[in-house]
Amino acid sequence: MCGRYSLTADFQVIEDRFGEATFDITKYEESYNIAPSQMVLSVVNDGSKNRLGFLKWGLIPPWAKESKIGFKMINARSETVHEKPSFREAFKRKRCLVIADSFYEWKRTDDRKIPMRIKMKNDGLFAMAGLWESWKSPEGDTIHSCTILTTAPNELMSNIHDRMPVILKPSDEQKWLNPKLNTLADLKKFLIPLEDGHLEAYEVSDKVNSPKNNSPELIEKVGD
Repeated sequence: MCGRYSLTADFQVIEDRFGEATFDITKYEESYNIAPSQMVLSVVNDGSKNRLGFLKWGLIPPWAKESKIGFKMINARSETVHEKPSFREAFKRKRCLVIADSFYEWKRTDDRKIPMRIKMKNDGLFAMAGLWESWKSPEGDTIHSCTILTTAPNELMSNIHDRMPVILKPSDEQKWLNPKLNTLADLKKFLIPLEDGHLEAYEVSDKVNSPKNNSPELIEKVGD
């Protein structure tokens, strides 16, 4: 699964990288420890153009009776996403890019779980494949939320965890957002592990275990 990640880039870098999107935000803050239920920077397509804004991490299906179901919907398995009632309509029509510069996963050993940071070797930004939905509460409030798709691990990740987020190639990002692509054959080809050679991983502080901690210390390498 993908349950924690970071986005620490200067906003100008994000704007340069995703410059084709209309920016619907007024405030951006870097974060070293993004956790479920937080608002996450994402790109969606509204049918005519791309928009960059914030979505709540933890997808709330339109039919949900209450918002807390989103805590169970932070990830969607790419192998079955087209079958699940919570995700299948969004998979066809409401896909998004969740922007990050690293993600965290915990490597199990005999006596502990070791927090690992996984990032691009070139320190660049990347987009995780996501889905989004809009949900209206009984009080009339609307929440726009998202989930991150996961897939089998590549060689690097197989030594850390049995799942990893779907990281899209830059050349595939616009295709993923394109609402005209909506068949299973069109979309499943994107839902594969990132090819080996692009990522690197290293151990980080146990302080990342708590979302209350959010500082540059969390992305510093520890251990050998």
